[in-house]
Amino acid sequence: MVYDSRQIFNQITDHSSRCPIFRRISQFCKQLFENTQTECVPEQARTADGLSLEIIPRDAHSISRRQISENALKVLYRLSKSGYKAYLVGGGVRDILLDMEPKDFDVVTNATPEDIKKLFRNCRLVGRRFRLAHIVFGRDVIEVATFRGHHGESNEKISKLNAEGRLLRDNVYGEIDEDAERRDFTVNALYYDISDYSIRSYGGGMEDLKAGTLRLIGDPETRYREDPVRMLRAVRFATKLDMGIDASAAAPIKQLAPLLQDIPAARMYEEVLKLFFAGKALANYQLMQEYQLFAPLFPQVADAIKDEPKAAKLIQAMLRNTDERVREDKPVTPAFFYAAILWYPLCQRAEDIAIESGLSQYDAYFAAMGDVMEQQCRTISIPRRFSTPSKDIWQLQLRFERSQGTRAFKLMEHPKFRAAYDLLLLRGEAEGGHLAKQAAWWQSFVEADEDERNSIARSGAKTGNANRNRNATQRRRRRPAAAKGNQAE
Repeated sequence: MVYDSRQIFNQITDHSSRCPIFRRISQFCKQLFENTQTECVPEQARTADGLSLEIIPRDAHSISRRQISENALKVLYRLSKSGYKAYLVGGGVRDILLDMEPKDFDVVTNATPEDIKKLFRNCRLVGRRFRLAHIVFGRDVIEVATFRGHHGESNEKISKLNAEGRLLRDNVYGEIDEDAERRDFTVNALYYDISDYSIRSYGGGMEDLKAGTLRLIGDPETRYREDPVRMLRAVRFATKLDMGIDASAAAPIKQLAPLLQDIPAARMYEEVLKLFFAGKALANYQLMQEYQLFAPLFPQVADAIKDEPKAAKLIQAMLRNTDERVREDKPVTPAFFYAAILWYPLCQRAEDIAIESGLSQYDAYFAAMGDVMEQQCRTISIPRRFSTPSKDIWQLQLRFERSQGTRAFKLMEHPKFRAAYDLLLLRGEAEGGHLAKQAAWWQSFVEADEDERNSIARSGAKTGNANRNRNATQRRRRRPAAAKGNQAE
C-alpha cells in the first residue's frame, strides 16, 4: 500500500485536537512542509568581501550525478564521508550547465594536501606555486585543491608576490567564500556540493553563464597583474564558450599584455597547446591580435607579419587547417604548428645570414634554423621532440623544388614528408605564383596512382633537365670569352 505524505499529515492534523502529543507532531510536520516548499527558491547572501552568493537547490538546476565521472564521484564521496567539505568546481560544473562535455573534473575541499594524501593511496602531491593533489585512476587524473585564502602578512614560504604584483607562491588556505573570491571569472566560481547536490554560485556566475558574459571577480588590473595568463584565459574562454568579454575585464588587457613576457616559458608552452589545439585556433589568434597578446608570445612572427603580408595569410591558413583537423578528429602536432608559424621568420633570418656571411642559400637556412628556434624558446619552451621535427619540415621545403623528377620517389620516403608536403600546399596557397605551380605539381604526384606517378616524374625530370641544360649552356658560352682573354694576355 502506498502512503501519500500529505494524506498522513492530514490524518495527524485530525487527531491533533484530541491529544497534545499529536498537536506537537502536527506543528512539526507543518514546519517541515513549509521548509520544503521554500527550498525551491534560491538563497542569496554575500561573502565577507561583498561577493554575492546564490545557493541553488538540486531541483532548481540541471546537473545530475550521471553527468559526472565515476572517479570524480569517488573522490567527492570519500572526502565527504571522511568529514571534509567537498565540491566539484569550475569548468566541470560550467560545461555541464552549458550542455557541453567537460574536459576534466576538478575538486576543492577544506582538507589540506597532506590530509588528502592520507585518504588516497593513489595520490601524488604536485606544484610549488600552489600545492595540489592528483588522484590517479590509470589515465584519468582528478585534481584536488585546498580552498585558497587571502594574502595577509604571511611567511614568504607560503605566499609571495613580485614587484609587478604577480603571484610567485600561493599556498595560503582558507574557506570556500575566500576560494571563490580568489577565482578568476564568475562562470568558474560555481561549486557543486556533493552533500546536498546544490550549487553555490558566486558573483552572479549563473546569470553570467545564461547571459554569455565573461566577467572577472575583483579588480581586473589587480587580477591580471597577479597572473598575466588570465588575459589568455579570457580569450580562450570567450571563444570556447562563445561569450563576450565584459568591458571592464577587456579594458586593461592591451596595456598589461607585455607582462606575458615574464611568464615562465614552460608554462607558456602549455597555454599555447590550449589556445591552438582545441578547435578554436583561428578565433583565438584573431582575438589575441585584437588585444595585442600575440606579439609577447611570438615576437619574431609579429615582426615578420609587419614586413611580409604573406606571413599572415600562411598563419591563418595553417590555423584554419588545424581547426578542421581537430573537428574531424585527425591528429595535430606542435611540430607542424611551429614549422608553419615560424617559416617567414626563418626566411628573413636566412636572408640576413646570407648577406652578412656570404653563405649559400641552403647553408644560410641551416644556420638560421637554430637561431630562430632558440629565440622562440625564450618565450615558449618547445620540447626537443617537437623542435627537431620542425627543422626536418623546414629542410624538406628546400628540397621540394630540386626533387621534381625521379628524386620525388625518394623524398616521399622521408618520415616527415607528409607534414612538409602539407606546409608546401599552405605556402602555395598564401604566396601563389611559381610556388603555387610547384605545390600543384607535388599535389598531382602525391594523389596519383603508381603508373601516373611514373609519368609525372618523367615529365618533371625533363623540365628539370631543360633548366639545367640552359644553365650549362650559359656556362659554356662564358668559357670561350675567358679563353680569349687569356690568349690576349
